[in-house]
Order: sequence, then structure tokens, then C-alpha cells
Amino acid sequence: MSPEQYLPVLLFILVGFAVGVLPQVFGYLLGPNRPDPEKNSPYECGFEAFEDARMKFDVRYYLVAILFILFDLEIAFLIPWAVAFADIGATGFWAGVMFLAILVVGFAYEWKKGALDWE
Repeated sequence: MSPEQYLPVLLFILVGFAVGVLPQVFGYLLGPNRPDPEKNSPYECGFEAFEDARMKFDVRYYLVAILFILFDLEIAFLIPWAVAFADIGATGFWAGVMFLAILVVGFAYEWKKGALDWE
């Protein structure tokens, strides 16, 4: 293979690097720098860190995250179903309706159990 064949790959890498790095560099150089205690406070877990890093999180935090991922991925299965809707026929339609019914029953069960309540 000649080096000319690698030119598109090299350009793709350079453009990807520029798109990923240049906005950050411009933001750092040209952006305002006004720190205050509220901006510098920790915010990832939803509350102030008051113990060591090995403290236990409330199980509801993980439960809501897992339920979000579960229902989000199930909804993502609807996109191919909708794209191929004209080609799947009655069997595909009723399979999709059954899938949605199971999804709604699972959602109603989680809602009734209170898994979606954040107290």
C-alpha cells in the first residue's frame, strides 16, 4: 500500500483531534475565570462529601440509575421497529405491541412499588 492511501485516515484523525481539543483550548484561553465556592463544590453524587471515600451510598441512587438504563434501552428497541414498520407486517406489529405491553406493565409495577419515588 502506498502512503497516499493513508492520507484520508490521517486527515480524519487530525480533524477529530482538532474538533475535540481546539474548543477546549479556546474555552480555557478566552473564557471567563471567576471561581467561587459554589462552583468549586462537589456535585457528582448529589450531596456534600462529609465522610471518607468508602462511605455507602443509598441504594435508591443505584436503583433509579439501573431503572433509567433499563427503560432507556428498551425504548431504543422501538427505533428499528418504527423504521421497518412498513415491512414487518401484522406479526411484527403485534410483537411490538406485546413488547410495549410488557414494558408498560414493568413500568407500572416499579411505579406502584415506589422505586421511582425519591424521598
